[in-house]
Amino acid sequence: MGYTLNFAAVWRNFDFLLSGLALSLGLAVISILIGAAIGLFVAFALTSRNRFALVPARVYVTVIRNLPILVLVLFAFFALPQMGLRLDKYKSFVLVLSLYSGAYLAEVFRAGLLSIPKGLTEAGLAIGLTGMQIRSSIIAPLMLRNVLPSLSSTIISLFKDTSLAAAIAVPELTFAARKINVESFRVIETWMVTSALYVATCFLIAALMRLVERRLALPR
Repeated sequence: MGYTLNFAAVWRNFDFLLSGLALSLGLAVISILIGAAIGLFVAFALTSRNRFALVPARVYVTVIRNLPILVLVLFAFFALPQMGLRLDKYKSFVLVLSLYSGAYLAEVFRAGLLSIPKGLTEAGLAIGLTGMQIRSSIIAPLMLRNVLPSLSSTIISLFKDTSLAAAIAVPELTFAARKINVESFRVIETWMVTSALYVATCFLIAALMRLVERRLALPR
């Protein structure tokens, strides 16, 4: 039983795949930016001594990190409307990926915060800086530099998670590939090209993050 590779159908629809890839990147960027803001806020809560901040932060991280993201996607799209919160498929997925990324980034940022010497905070207080000024001007920039390697892996993982948006018919890369596959019956060719696009994009993200890491790395 032979199988002859024929990429003609895939090349005819290659612009559809690229459009899906662009949407995947857009969803990832928006969600990661929102998630980073959430994660930074939660990380400060996780490292505080205030139980009113610490306990909700721990609950949020624990719950989100122990739920499959697909379950969260389906819950947001199908269950939230039953509770009176109606979001379109794009907004519901961004909401889920933002909350999901926020939980994982919170742990990344928490590790970075714990690596900052306490003496820096004391020095900031000694020169008259407020707690907020110390966090924004001293602690956060140093923490971000320390966590860049871990941050790179998390960003790549979150980009790949955008493929789950296909479950609610968001026309990102995986959805586009499924559509071409169904219409052309070229299973191997479709998923070979789609896989290559994912690998190439992840490679470029990793290269970009390594460049940023080299530019911002603290001197040893």
